Amino acid sequence: MMVQELEPAIRAWSHFLGAHALALLELARAGGKLRIGELGERLVIEPHTVTRLLDRLEGEGLLKRQRVREDRRGVFAVLTEKGAALRKQMWVPYRSAILKVFGTAVSTRDAETLTATLKKLIAHLEKPKGKADSRP
Repeated sequence: MMVQELEPAIRAWSHFLGAHALALLELARAGGKLRIGELGERLVIEPHTVTRLLDRLEGEGLLKRQRVREDRRGVFAVLTEKGAALRKQMWVPYRSAILKVFGTAVSTRDAETLTATLKKLIAHLEKPKGKADSRP
C-alpha cells in the first residue's frame, strides 16, 4: 500500500531521482555550499563520479563551482538559485505523499523524538574513529 501511495510522487520526478536530487538536498542542508570532496562523502560516491555529477548539474545551471580562497586546490559546489528552487519544487509532491502515508501513524511529538534520535545516530556515525563515546 505504501508504494502505491508514494508512486505518483516518485513517477512525477523519476527523471531527476538518485544522486542528482541527493546532491541538491545535501547542498541545501549544508547552507548551499560544500567542498566537493565532502559532498562526495555525503553522497557515498567516488571522486570521479562526483566530477561527472557536478558537470551535469553545473551544465543545467543548478550549481556552480567556486575556488576556495585559502586553499587554491579546494573547490566548493555552490547551489544556485535555480538549483535551490528545483530542490524545493521537487519536494512538494514527495512531502504530500509522505504525509498522506505516514502522517497519521505518529504524533508530532513522536516525529520530533524520532528526528532527535536519528540526528544522534548520524552524529555518532560522523565522529572520527577513536573519538567514539565510551558509554556501553
